[in-house]
Amino acid sequence: MGKSATGFDWITILIYLLLVGFGWANIYSASLAEDHSDFFEFSQIYSKQALWIILSFLLVIILLSIEAKFYQRFSSVIYAISLLSLAGLFIFGSTIAGQTAWYQIGPVSIQPAEFAKAATALAVAKYLSGIQTNIKDFTHQLRVFLIVGLPMLLVLLQPDAGSAMIYFSFAFALYREGLHFAYLLLGFFAAILFVATLAFGPLWVIGGVLIILILTYLKNLKRRPNLIKYLFFAAVAVGFSLSVNYVFQNVFKQHHRDRFNIVLGREVDSRGIGYNTNQSEIAIGSGGLFGKGWTEGTQTKGHFVPEQHTDYIFSTVGEEWGFLGSTFIIGLFVLLMLRLIYLAERQRSTFNRVYGYGVIGIIFMHFLVNIGMVIGIFPTVGIPLPFLSYGGSGLWGFTILLFIFVKLDSERMSFN
Repeated sequence: MGKSATGFDWITILIYLLLVGFGWANIYSASLAEDHSDFFEFSQIYSKQALWIILSFLLVIILLSIEAKFYQRFSSVIYAISLLSLAGLFIFGSTIAGQTAWYQIGPVSIQPAEFAKAATALAVAKYLSGIQTNIKDFTHQLRVFLIVGLPMLLVLLQPDAGSAMIYFSFAFALYREGLHFAYLLLGFFAAILFVATLAFGPLWVIGGVLIILILTYLKNLKRRPNLIKYLFFAAVAVGFSLSVNYVFQNVFKQHHRDRFNIVLGREVDSRGIGYNTNQSEIAIGSGGLFGKGWTEGTQTKGHFVPEQHTDYIFSTVGEEWGFLGSTFIIGLFVLLMLRLIYLAERQRSTFNRVYGYGVIGIIFMHFLVNIGMVIGIFPTVGIPLPFLSYGGSGLWGFTILLFIFVKLDSERMSFN
């Protein structure tokens, strides 16, 4: 078929296998009943995950068997199908825990948001690899923001703020392709301004911003700085800060407000909304250096951490495998992302490179937010840990995301 194969990257595949295998071992422990003594007496949770893992290996074979250029050629079609699958939830979807995010097919629940991430990464890569596309052009920036924003909006309407937040990870790929650093700086500044306003109030924050802008203007006075630009930034910052409380009270859900308040220290609630995080911190702290041993964690066996096999799976790692085991898992993720950066940079085509950075950004965002959530740095937002957390849709979604890139890399010489 005119392919120029260079072979699959077995380092990436090995890291994937280690993460998936270690994830299942911890799901087994987290879902093991206290009276379970026979290893082969599978409970419903970890037996289901074992089946999803086996099916994911079959999925890998399919993904690697497809010609690499198929993903570029049909990326727009895949993206359109993913948008339809997200929109269809509002007609045919099932509502679980207040979120209309799943299709119920017999005993199986499918969450299309997990697959939309890979589809969006393909669409972004397709658009940015176009000959006429220049990411420095404002019109092209708006179009790529629209590509990312459509699935993000549909996910947000489910409502699933955590999954919607992941779409900000495409900033990594856009920045790599030439998007001005000011956009990243603006996003970071907006986040800091938002949190600072909640913590200290708008008047203190506005005063601080104005002082910083005045001092910066005076420092650069000899260079004749543009006063209009400084006034514009001041007006935007003041308006944004004044709107924070309105957004927080009227746009955020009550459980989101509660979680922010707990992280900011405005509320103390170890038995209510903050119970999960509190118990997770106890579990991780009790693991010490070497951990209590696999299936021997008292917090884990006692099921003190709700949903420990899903979003809080890292607390099982911390308790039963200790600091060394937690470091090993974090090291695997860091190694995976560094390896993917290396693979992305050696691509000959813009499409492959952009898609690779899309993969890196999504995995990094999940990794950062999930572990930050488990140890109490970030509010609880329902973000799974890639390849480790329980869930068929999540495992398949990350498998598709990763192995499309493995395939693209294996035939990188066939791309111009």
